[in-house]
Amino acid sequence: MDYIKVSKAAENWGISPRRVRILCAEGKIPGVIRKGKLYMIPANAIKPADGRLARPAIFAVIDAKKERLSHLRPLTEGEVERLREEFMVEFTYNSNAIEGNTLTLKETAMALEGMTIDQKPLKDHLEAVGHRDAFLYVQDIAQNDTPLSESVIRNIHSLVLMNRPDDKGVYRRIPVRIMGAYTEPVQPYMIEPKMAELISNNEGREQSMHIIERIARFHLEFEGIHPFIDGNGRTGRLIMNLDLIRNGFPPINVKFTDRKRYYEAFDAYYKEDDAMPMIELIAEYVDARFEDYFAVLEQNNGFADLPYVSTSNIISTEYDCTAAGKEDNNAAEKE
Repeated sequence: MDYIKVSKAAENWGISPRRVRILCAEGKIPGVIRKGKLYMIPANAIKPADGRLARPAIFAVIDAKKERLSHLRPLTEGEVERLREEFMVEFTYNSNAIEGNTLTLKETAMALEGMTIDQKPLKDHLEAVGHRDAFLYVQDIAQNDTPLSESVIRNIHSLVLMNRPDDKGVYRRIPVRIMGAYTEPVQPYMIEPKMAELISNNEGREQSMHIIERIARFHLEFEGIHPFIDGNGRTGRLIMNLDLIRNGFPPINVKFTDRKRYYEAFDAYYKEDDAMPMIELIAEYVDARFEDYFAVLEQNNGFADLPYVSTSNIISTEYDCTAAGKEDNNAAEKE
């Protein structure tokens, strides 16, 4: 019998070598021979069926709600402003808190109004203002349909790290490690080619991949490259929202209380080549944001057009919210 290497099987089946090795280790490819760390796969082996959750069901719910919203009356200027202000404060608080910022939600709101919070670091105040300004920049370029580029990413990062003049908008020059992660960021000399490849791949996926999956994969890969010395997580979540807004979806807010699940989504991707946990997480947040808009419209006018459907009804992932709320000592190091 003829055998092929993992790399050849990955090429034949259109999946990553990491995924092939996982399938071999799980015994899902009949006839595999293991020699030390190498797997030899029968040349005539058939690609195993992917037992993970089918994506179309999730995307169908999201697309239906986007279509549903397009047929309802537009929000008034006041309603839009209210939702925008509430979201911006909560997004700034949560995204910064995930990375170790100590301001509470109320203190974040006060800092964005120009107040100084007693006994809280100046750094935390500047991070709040920088993140707010970065989100306003994202909104502006999204409305102008500015395509994602390395220049745009550097601009977003420059605002996120407004208090770090030597580091803002500059790719890191030293190797780094992400404590507790299953991947090691690329070496500094590989950052520019990897970022160029990431942007190119993202553009290539625009016609072939649903936006939710494309954004999830970009986020996973961007954080794996870890191009900046600091601020990667905040910048990455802002990029997610840039793409969502450009494509007519509401921006999302990954909550501090969900950080355990958020980190586990990275682990699933880099340990098992499984992007579904991140896809599901983003889909749930987009779904919740659509419901926020529907609630405003229903409260003011009342409407009945389509039955309520939630992604939670079809997404199989379950997690312990109590566990997700426990303190993560590596929070600041993950970024």
